[in-house]
Amino acid sequence: MAVLPQLPLWGLWVALLSAAVLTLGFVATGIHGFSAGEFTVDQELSRTHDGFLTAVAMTLNYVFSPAGGVAIIALCALFLLIVRKSPVNAIAFGGTAAAGYLSSQFFKAIVERQRPNPALLFDPLAPETGSNSFPSGHVALAVGLAWAFWFLARNTRWSRLAVILGVLVPVVLAWSRLYIGVHYPSDVIASFLASSAAVLLFVGVWNRFQGRLLPRMPLLDRFGPVRPDAAPAAHS
Repeated sequence: MAVLPQLPLWGLWVALLSAAVLTLGFVATGIHGFSAGEFTVDQELSRTHDGFLTAVAMTLNYVFSPAGGVAIIALCALFLLIVRKSPVNAIAFGGTAAAGYLSSQFFKAIVERQRPNPALLFDPLAPETGSNSFPSGHVALAVGLAWAFWFLARNTRWSRLAVILGVLVPVVLAWSRLYIGVHYPSDVIASFLASSAAVLLFVGVWNRFQGRLLPRMPLLDRFGPVRPDAAPAAHS
């Protein structure tokens, strides 16, 4: 992971994806009746709760919570650092996943969309309130982790599995946030865009500066010198 796959004109992609997130957020909060129309999806899902689906949704709710996300990222990074003795991979993995999650906090502070009213659900499973609905932090975390695992697994026999799970897990998690009733559909859609924008930004910065910064980090000396890498090439 010393050099990560990088899109041509990555800065433009970051700007376009971020603009799409902000546009969707301001439309959702600025157009009267937009949220009410979306909320019907949450209400219909709330009518059909059953034991198994509820168990799946609530498990995902806790696993991909902020605390759970920190634990996942930290454990994976420590595994790469201590077991695999790969500090570069540990830093790149942690940075990629964290960037995906932190994107949600950035856009939440700008858009400030109120969460769906749990009192209007037929079966509220995890009542939440506040102006932090857009976008979903849970989904943004899952997307960031998906990118991080794919970067780690690419060019290995695990690459295809990383792609499959990297699509499946965030999609199922997005469904679970609507099933529980704590987000609107546009919240979870925006999470895919926001997290991907942050990952592309991280990749661009990482590829630009890692060759200068990593050799200066004292921690890396314990695992041997960092080999110089060629300048990153653009990948489609």
